[in-house]
Amino acid sequence: MSQYREKLFAPARLNGLELRNRIIRAATFEGKCPNGYPGDELIALHREVAQGGVGLTTVAYCAVEANGRVKKEMMYMHEGIRSQVEALTSAVHQAGGKVSGQMGHCGNFSQNTDFRGFRPLGPSPMINLGGIAAGLPFAGAMSHKDIDHVVQCFHDAALFMKSAGFDAVEVHFGHGYGLSQFISPRTNRRTDEYGGPLINRMRYPLRALEAVRKAVGDEFPILGKMGLTDGIKGGLTTDEAVEVAGLLDDAGIDAIIPSGGTSSMNPMLLFRGDSLLPSMLELEKSAFMRFGMRVFGKKMFRNYPYEELYFLDGARRVRDRIKRAKLCYIGGASTMQSLETVMREFDFVQMGRTLIKDPLFVKNAMADPNYVNGCDHCNKCAAMILHPEGIRCVRNDP
Repeated sequence: MSQYREKLFAPARLNGLELRNRIIRAATFEGKCPNGYPGDELIALHREVAQGGVGLTTVAYCAVEANGRVKKEMMYMHEGIRSQVEALTSAVHQAGGKVSGQMGHCGNFSQNTDFRGFRPLGPSPMINLGGIAAGLPFAGAMSHKDIDHVVQCFHDAALFMKSAGFDAVEVHFGHGYGLSQFISPRTNRRTDEYGGPLINRMRYPLRALEAVRKAVGDEFPILGKMGLTDGIKGGLTTDEAVEVAGLLDDAGIDAIIPSGGTSSMNPMLLFRGDSLLPSMLELEKSAFMRFGMRVFGKKMFRNYPYEELYFLDGARRVRDRIKRAKLCYIGGASTMQSLETVMREFDFVQMGRTLIKDPLFVKNAMADPNYVNGCDHCNKCAAMILHPEGIRCVRNDP
């Protein structure tokens, strides 16, 4: 066994948390929260991954408030779901694993038909293309009071999550969600202290991070997922993204996960491989949304052939910029060769589709040096977020 393979499977520390290895299940929205409540299938999914040997599994999209959900089927952090959340964290612990929750807010692109208020809010006014079919065609600009409110929501959600048994939290600064909308010059056109130069655009995200740290304490791990680039004209560039990482590092984040793309404008930059469009057209219930996908689909779902380690160059630039935070690689690490390459340079690795294909990946790879996962990056699992039963690997279907 090579030294890098040994490093991958060896125990590791993330702030005050001991992990049994350096493999983290990435937050991939599960679609298993009926009516916004964590369901038994969500618990079973993360229990199985923990039984499969990962060091840390991440529960996707734990919205910090009700208005922070893209869809009403997403959960938000509040006392009404405590028993279900505690059942989930307990199940992971009993299986020998640790569990993180991805804290997020959708900002200006809500499709939530239970939305409370006049319209979704982001950094600047804009058309909410994804929300038109839900009766939310416009997004407004957050006032200072609105920003203060959501910062407090991040604090309160983190406090709840720690008390409900989460071992870590992952703050979502990327993929076009609420905090990312302030970071990106494409969506942030403000002229006050929250807009303009990068240091101003980072003011709100850094306030959210500070609020989370205040809630969880100094020894509780906080990870942050950020974008290396939006992949759209006028969006975040890698040069600025490196500085975003530096600011998060300076603010005391424990681990940085450099990703890329935007869920609402260029999702294939994140996924790579086969287009999500055909499967999403098949599963989308709204005739209006299907029409929009057909008209704008090729522009939104661009062609990015899959390749291993597709974010490696950008992640290296982030690594060279940060001074104290750990670096968690994500982006096309699905073979043992790729994982060993990652371990030469980084501290942790996140895996998504590989663990959807085989939740027992870690145990299987530890037992067989020639183990091949078999994920062909068809991306049908990602489209399954529109399916009533949530995500699964369709290649595993009988």
